[in-house]
Amino acid sequence: MDARSFPNPYLYQDYSKDPSTPFNSAGQLIPDFVNRVINKIKELLQLMETGLKSADPRDFTVYTGWSGIALLYLHLSEVFGDQSFLIRAQEYASKALHCLNKRDVTFLCGDAGPYAVAAVILHRLGSHKEADECISRHPSVLKLESRLPDELLYGRMGYLYTLLFINKCYNAEKVSYRCIQEVCDVVIKSGENFAAHKRMQSQSPLMYEWYGEYYVGPAHGLAGIYYFLMQPQCNVSSEKLQTLIGPSVEFVRHLRYPSGNYPACIGDNRDLLVHWCHGAPGIIYMLTQAYKIFKASAYLADAAQCAEICWQRGLLKKGYGICHGVAGNAYTFLAMYNLTHDLKYLYRACKFAEWCMDFGEHGCRTPDTPFSLFEGT
Repeated sequence: MDARSFPNPYLYQDYSKDPSTPFNSAGQLIPDFVNRVINKIKELLQLMETGLKSADPRDFTVYTGWSGIALLYLHLSEVFGDQSFLIRAQEYASKALHCLNKRDVTFLCGDAGPYAVAAVILHRLGSHKEADECISRHPSVLKLESRLPDELLYGRMGYLYTLLFINKCYNAEKVSYRCIQEVCDVVIKSGENFAAHKRMQSQSPLMYEWYGEYYVGPAHGLAGIYYFLMQPQCNVSSEKLQTLIGPSVEFVRHLRYPSGNYPACIGDNRDLLVHWCHGAPGIIYMLTQAYKIFKASAYLADAAQCAEICWQRGLLKKGYGICHGVAGNAYTFLAMYNLTHDLKYLYRACKFAEWCMDFGEHGCRTPDTPFSLFEGT
């Protein structure tokens, strides 16, 4: 633990012992804290823009490339209502579309994400024809024999997320629910076939692998797949939820270490990683969604344990990013706050935000792509 994370300086203070919280009793952030956040965003944007001058010009992805920067500016335009951010987003989205590799199909690491982000930006700017052309460019992921994995970063779930992203941003059924359901049906059938082939049905009715490993977390593994299959927009039948997905979630739940953390892969006995991609910070989303669907209090209790692990071990020496950094771990507190409205979790999110506002002062590792969306600023 000591080798991977800094001691949490806020650990023994926490919400109940801190008289100067950065929000009021209704959970509204006080102006001073808001201004600090806004000023730090402006500062880090300048740092990012300078750093991007030396970034890989061919990286179009949402994960580490131009589309991720476009998505950031799209989000900032929504938060601040500033059209200049949207125009900046369009510039980066266009840059991404000029260097696609026509290979991977997912939101984070493939072509689908750049097209989807560009479509939403163009739609917001009023360029509806060009936006529709971006949406029409989607591949088929429905052939089981295609050897396409089912996970989020490079597989069918990453493509499914693209469809959900478009409908959410358009606030309409821009992509038909039937198309979304067909992708889910193929993912479920793929998981059933693999579990049967490996004779694992007695453990879990659904099973998936990536590069020969049974990954557990959301990036490459089971938690990410089950999280999306439980989304109401996917319209998975009640029967499949009860007989296939519910028992599969239970299987993952019981992989938990005594600490409350989760392994990166099935069979890994090393309680090491506390990242969004591997460990409790990513598993929490599957658990909170399972709580919403199945109403079992055990899922909420397990989710609370995930958040506790992040509070104890979440200030990572790896850096500040989303995938395997402090910002990604902070989202666990927001997930719990949105579900429970317990101000303890809002407090903890604010404290991790304060850590991120001291960017560069802790001696963290410099990531491979230091100015990107999922690894960097």
